[in-house]
Amino acid sequence: MAGACLAMPSCSDDFLNLTPKSNMNEEDFYKSEADFGTARTSAYATLYNEYGPECGPSFTELLSDECETKEGKVLITSTTGSNSDVYPFTSYALEPSNTVVKHIWQTGYADLNVINKTLDKLVASTDFAATKTGKCYQAELRFLRALYHFNLVREFGEIPIADHSLTVNESRSLNRSDISDVYTFILNDLKYAVENLPLKSEATQGGQITKGAAETCLGEVYLTLGDKASAATALKDVIDSKQYALVDNYADLWSMNHKNCPESILEVQYVAGAGNPSSPYFEAYAPYENFSITAQGYGLNQVTDRLYDSYEAGDVRRDLSISTSYKDRSGKVVPAKYENKWFDPNYIENGSYYYGNNFIVYRYADVLLMYAEATGDASYLNQVRHRVGLPGFGEAGYPTDKYPTLALAIEHERNVELALEFHRWYDLKRTGRATTLLTDAKGKAITEDMLVLPVPLVERQVNPGLTQNAYYEKSK
Repeated sequence: MAGACLAMPSCSDDFLNLTPKSNMNEEDFYKSEADFGTARTSAYATLYNEYGPECGPSFTELLSDECETKEGKVLITSTTGSNSDVYPFTSYALEPSNTVVKHIWQTGYADLNVINKTLDKLVASTDFAATKTGKCYQAELRFLRALYHFNLVREFGEIPIADHSLTVNESRSLNRSDISDVYTFILNDLKYAVENLPLKSEATQGGQITKGAAETCLGEVYLTLGDKASAATALKDVIDSKQYALVDNYADLWSMNHKNCPESILEVQYVAGAGNPSSPYFEAYAPYENFSITAQGYGLNQVTDRLYDSYEAGDVRRDLSISTSYKDRSGKVVPAKYENKWFDPNYIENGSYYYGNNFIVYRYADVLLMYAEATGDASYLNQVRHRVGLPGFGEAGYPTDKYPTLALAIEHERNVELALEFHRWYDLKRTGRATTLLTDAKGKAITEDMLVLPVPLVERQVNPGLTQNAYYEKSK
């Protein structure tokens, strides 16, 4: 996972090209716009934690039906947890003592504290906070805060709300809030972000958080809450803004030459090379200890046969998304299904492995498919299918026998269009299809109360007021 961060843009034309500084005296900091620009860059850098290959959204892929790990065939960094604690995500055998679950919880709240530290100081700096740039900074930070709470509440259910920078004592006494209160908090942050962020055309550098990102997240939140009318309003604003468009060639989404393309709404920025935040995905998701296509290979998020077989005949997205074999160091072909989206053909530099692929959190195809879900209008689904030369829902040649309803058509399209991009488990939970599909995929009964992670044991030990999710209380 990247330890450095890219210099992020300011909302003004004369944005500051800054990197985080160490060993600063906090009492002397947060005085000038430059100080807040530096702190803001550190807040942006939390995206590397939240959307890296060893984060909560990534591990939800193992909880879904599109990815798996093999027991004893996975490697993660020691800071994430124990290698043996990864397979229980695939097998739905999680326990409160699971070290990866602890990592997801603690990383989420550590990142929120970084964001809140800057927000608290920014709001207190009333003169700067009232400026256009100050409001834009607040909007970016509140967007990140909302997004991270959104991921946590979907992963854990009831969670503590981190609405300010927490002291150690506060963190040990802050209890879980009702889910409805968490979503109210998320919506308030996103609405502020929508009102104060620039359009993509007004952004000064790729990777800047924009109004379109906030509206896309807002639409997804409303869909999750079952409020399709509000979701449609937010998502239609993204469509009507004319800031985004599907790229003609699906492969361009993953090309090193098309970063921050017209389809990109929010993209985490990576740069290949020593000392840079190089992209970690391909090596993390490569076959375990292959020692040929990558320096090592972590074996995370290996593609299931179920996902591979979901693609229709002639769907070019399958081979662009998934590799089916590799050659070991002796030249022998080894069968294995693994992601192909984050392969960088220029990954070898001076004998070391560096990847330059960005990670796309939100893109326009996602908006079109969510809008079809919110409105029941198949034409938006069909735009995504026509891009890859496939017939649309309701048109001649569509596989109606497999997907007879628009809801099933959207479910299928999101599965193959957004495969491996950290959407599937959240989607199945949102549509109420998780228990049915996952019971079949996992070969064991998956019930609703299993669709949340356990509250980490260590967190409950330091804060006895934290309650546990029902399934993990029963499983004791």
